[in-house]
Amino acid sequence: MIGDLAEQGFAHARAASGRMTEVLGETYSCNARGAADYALKVIEISHANAASALDFFAHLLGSKSAADVLTLSTEQARKAFDTASDQNRELWALGQKLATETSEPVRKHFARVLHQAD
Repeated sequence: MIGDLAEQGFAHARAASGRMTEVLGETYSCNARGAADYALKVIEISHANAASALDFFAHLLGSKSAADVLTLSTEQARKAFDTASDQNRELWALGQKLATETSEPVRKHFARVLHQAD
């Protein structure tokens, strides 16, 4: 009797361990995809920012007066602020997506476990 209970307990533990391994595999996979997407977006943003800075310096070198320099600097500052705001929104959205997708397999697993316990 006690041996049967112990055997059943071990069988349940093995099954739960196998399911949890699958869930962790899904979680890691989602996390890796999301992290790669995020890293690519950061690289894309860095490239755009570097190109913008080089453009600005090229225009700055071609300016003829202090007024031109001031106008270019003001326009660049406004443009940089707007661009940074958009880029931050994109990164925030990717971060939220990553968090949601990474936690989804675990949430589903626990929901199944709790449903089975009822």
